Amino acid sequence: MSDEPFVHALADVQALHIGPRTRVWQFVVILPGAVIGADCNICSHCFVENDVVVGDRVTVKSGVQLWDGVRLEDDVFVGPNVTFTNDPFPRSRAYPVAFPQTVVRSGASIGGGATILPGVEIGARAMVGAGAVVTKNVPERAIVVGNPASVIGYVDP
Repeated sequence: MSDEPFVHALADVQALHIGPRTRVWQFVVILPGAVIGADCNICSHCFVENDVVVGDRVTVKSGVQLWDGVRLEDDVFVGPNVTFTNDPFPRSRAYPVAFPQTVVRSGASIGGGATILPGVEIGARAMVGAGAVVTKNVPERAIVVGNPASVIGYVDP
């Protein structure tokens, strides 16, 4: 197996930092400043903005947008159509001086359709349930569900 990343012919990858063995599928756009690690799978119809860092062995399923300020550590799973937000007070054509950092720690999983508000941290190995709305930090290994997301248990006790 080649160490070169695979970029589908119908993807628009402008980033210079795509790790070895990473797969980028059709209709993905990755802007020049993004950094994508090794052995990742970026599924079709995703968008990755400039100030984004994706670790190694990360899976980003279809329909996800990673906006400026998003950091995904190693071994993170992002389910289909997860929505990250990066501006706590969005207005058309009015940008903050800096976007808050949203950090998903190593080994965490986010279920399909979840919404992640700006500036939160999802702890290592935590699990966010499908459709959850994460409005505050999620502790390490916590399982959160609902709107707003709340802890219902812990994985790997």
